[in-house]
Amino acid sequence: MSVHRAKAGTRSSFRNAHSYSKTAAIAHPKPWSTLREVYALLNGINRSSTVDEEEVFQHVRFHEKQRVFTVGQPFEMLYIVNGGFLKTVMFDRSGHEQVLSFLMKGDLFGVDGIHGKRYASEAVALSDCDIILIPFTKLIALGHVNPWIGAAVYSAISRELNRERKMISVMALLTAEMRVARFLVWLADRYSETGLSSTQLHLQMSRNDIGSYLGLALETVSRVLSAFNDMGLISVDARAIVIHDLHALKSMRRLPTYYPRKRKNR
Repeated sequence: MSVHRAKAGTRSSFRNAHSYSKTAAIAHPKPWSTLREVYALLNGINRSSTVDEEEVFQHVRFHEKQRVFTVGQPFEMLYIVNGGFLKTVMFDRSGHEQVLSFLMKGDLFGVDGIHGKRYASEAVALSDCDIILIPFTKLIALGHVNPWIGAAVYSAISRELNRERKMISVMALLTAEMRVARFLVWLADRYSETGLSSTQLHLQMSRNDIGSYLGLALETVSRVLSAFNDMGLISVDARAIVIHDLHALKSMRRLPTYYPRKRKNR
């Protein structure tokens, strides 16, 4: 199993965005989390009722580009991101990669292995990651004794399904500008939820990954980001992005009619 092979605006704004990414990766790696800590990570709250603190879950460190699990691997674990960034992907018959999701702190993944007893996707670390392992058989046993544990997991699964549904609606949008704008808004919201800056972002994923996720060509993603930069909505420096006008991104439909001529005349 692959998990056993893993080891336990301004220039200053861009520097700040980069520093946030380092903080997000793995601030304080630890070997174990208690059941209470796992519950809090999934739900964003601390459970006040009595919890068996002797129940602990192992942390495993994955380095950038390492696989947490692969397509077809026997299902044994659910996983929770405690730090860092990952992507989940599937492959078509020709080997083409399709990005399904981007994961960060508090996200539960691996649930696609429950039904068929094998993982239907592949999880890949985009940065150094701290992952909590949740053995599924142990989770089921704990759920019989503590029903609220099952409820917490179901809530987390439902949250992920709702996020996927929202992204499906984004995929149905007609313009590339709307897709990229909504992606930046979503990313800003997720960064904020995890305690990071919602305006100073460091993209852990490549533009090719973003294009795969949004159903766009790499060149289209780059063109739209450059357009948003020229319009003053964001500032872009490689993977560092500073958001200046979140409201405009939320209401974006398409580029102004003058924009293509403006760029052509440069």
